[in-house]
Amino acid sequence: MISIRDLTVTFGGVMALNKVTVELVTPVVGIIGPNGAGKTTFLNVLSGFITPAAGSVRAVGAEILPMPPHKRSRWGLRRSFQKEQVVDELTVEDNVGVMLDSLGFGYAERERQLAQALEFCGLSSIRKARAQGLNAFERRMTEIARCLAGKPKVLMLDEPGAGLSQTEVDRLRQIILGIHAFNGAMTLLIDHDVDLIQAVCGATMVLDFGSLVISGPTREVLSDPRVRAVYLGAEEVA
Repeated sequence: MISIRDLTVTFGGVMALNKVTVELVTPVVGIIGPNGAGKTTFLNVLSGFITPAAGSVRAVGAEILPMPPHKRSRWGLRRSFQKEQVVDELTVEDNVGVMLDSLGFGYAERERQLAQALEFCGLSSIRKARAQGLNAFERRMTEIARCLAGKPKVLMLDEPGAGLSQTEVDRLRQIILGIHAFNGAMTLLIDHDVDLIQAVCGATMVLDFGSLVISGPTREVLSDPRVRAVYLGAEEVA
């Protein structure tokens, strides 16, 4: 579904992404690596916040890089961030519905899309609540519901499990596993929780110092000695 060729990003003399080439085809793909590996930079390129020095990104038949960020969103590329972006002064439904306002739906279809996203994320009973009263898990679900509203094609979730309890992570796992069946979207997931990555990701790519270390089926990737060396802290066996 997503084909990336020679994606390169430099910040001054720093190579943030170094000719990354990878095919991403499973419904949920993990993106892991140590801090500073280039994971968030990778999502920022796909989002349109960073212009790469070279490379191409083709997703679901469309060339992504020529699109400005707002057109990528309308096309179906959605994103959550490490620092959550819920607006306290708005209700849950307004936080989610803002995504639908630029997509051209009529009133009835907008309401249907909104209701479906809220229901899928377990927010229907608190849709009228102001966001300032939500707990951390409800705020995270509000963000994911906003990403899901309006028939997206690709979701990018940046550490959605951060700060959640194990029970909440278990619920998050079920949400992520259900996204593709819910609306057909592909999910790219960054998270430091290896158990979550292993539970939901059919494939995983590993970045280190901006370079792709390995990409493939998650179980194989997590057992690779290079991954244990750069990410899990084990010594690499020659």
